[in-house]
Amino acid sequence: MADKPYVMIPAESVTDRFLRYVKIDTQSDPESPTVPSTAKQKNLGKVLVEELKAIGIKDAELDEHGYIYATIPATTTKKVPVLCFCSHMDTSPDCSGANVNPIVHKNYQGGNITLPNDKTQVLTPASHPDLNNQKGNDIVTADGTTLLGADNKAGLAEIMAAAEYLMKHPEVKHGAIRILFTPDEEIGRGVDKVDMKKLGAEFGYTMDGESLGHIEAENFSADAMSIIINGVSAHPGFAKGQMESAIKIAGAIIDKLPKNVSPEATEGMEGFVHPTSVGGGIEQTTIKFIIRDFVTEGLKKKEDMLKEITEKVLKDYPNSTAEFKVVEQYRNMKVMIDKHPQIVKYAEEAMKRAKITPHMQSIRGGTDGARLSFMGMPCPNIFAGEHAFHGKQEWVSVQDMQKAAEVVVRIAEVWEEKA
Repeated sequence: MADKPYVMIPAESVTDRFLRYVKIDTQSDPESPTVPSTAKQKNLGKVLVEELKAIGIKDAELDEHGYIYATIPATTTKKVPVLCFCSHMDTSPDCSGANVNPIVHKNYQGGNITLPNDKTQVLTPASHPDLNNQKGNDIVTADGTTLLGADNKAGLAEIMAAAEYLMKHPEVKHGAIRILFTPDEEIGRGVDKVDMKKLGAEFGYTMDGESLGHIEAENFSADAMSIIINGVSAHPGFAKGQMESAIKIAGAIIDKLPKNVSPEATEGMEGFVHPTSVGGGIEQTTIKFIIRDFVTEGLKKKEDMLKEITEKVLKDYPNSTAEFKVVEQYRNMKVMIDKHPQIVKYAEEAMKRAKITPHMQSIRGGTDGARLSFMGMPCPNIFAGEHAFHGKQEWVSVQDMQKAAEVVVRIAEVWEEKA
């Protein structure tokens, strides 16, 4: 095999983009009925489209739903499957994404990193083990008052840097590459309005993973479940023998949840049941849950468990009732990716060419790729270097972002070579 062209993504190509992107507030809103859920996500979308056009990608567009589509034209005459690289533009509603002040801690030499605007926020190697692999690297954090937005603006910056490299280096042979940037991934709606026909890609990769070298080809299957409790209201002064408080029923149900099936008690391949909100009053209260399991059949077992707990609690409240609503959120992409093993194999080869050791991981969560896999485009997840997402201690390494951008280039190169 002939030597392939040397690939070096300049650090500033990724870093400058990333630092710009995180300053744009793109928090999504689970309570909003609009698409995208927040109009401000389009503010970043417009910037990305302008940058794509500036590097020579003529068809870059931001549609009415807040999705970006763009094409890096093929540089080969071979018939190569069309690839898609995907990242999301929104940040989590769990922590403020407004007025993000990114700080670059250059040449990290180990030890703690105290965030300056809230000195109670301290990154330690004990709580962030991957810091032990970052000596000599440049670490980016927020200032302690907001999340950083590395999830998933690291992925955006990496794909953009790789796109610029490929546009400037036609000697790197590759097939047509489609870029997809989505809104609302953090609230589970990231691909609701994707036009798969317009996207026109056969296989994809999301750039939304954690540590250097991680490849994720399986994830939780996920449902959302609501228990709507209908109690009995009465004047509190005359409530004896009459009132059956839906709030107290909800509390009793939550109290009876097995402690070993909660997020804080599970890891690895263990699923969980997690109450995310409780709202209402005496007459009606709703508990919202997320249910997670790597085995799809395990979701129903957990949902049946919740129903059994509820029915037992209601025996003490004979005039009250409960309704159950289950909504499918996403499924384990392993089912679809296993049908096309070359997708993972080529990503592993790309990492080896970038002098990275690949590590197969399972996602204790979901990505746009999980749903895209069931929409006809099998789509594993590649590391983006993001850590401690959704919180004030979120961080990313500049050098890991550089490597992720190189992996995008190398994946495209491997697919062309194998075609």
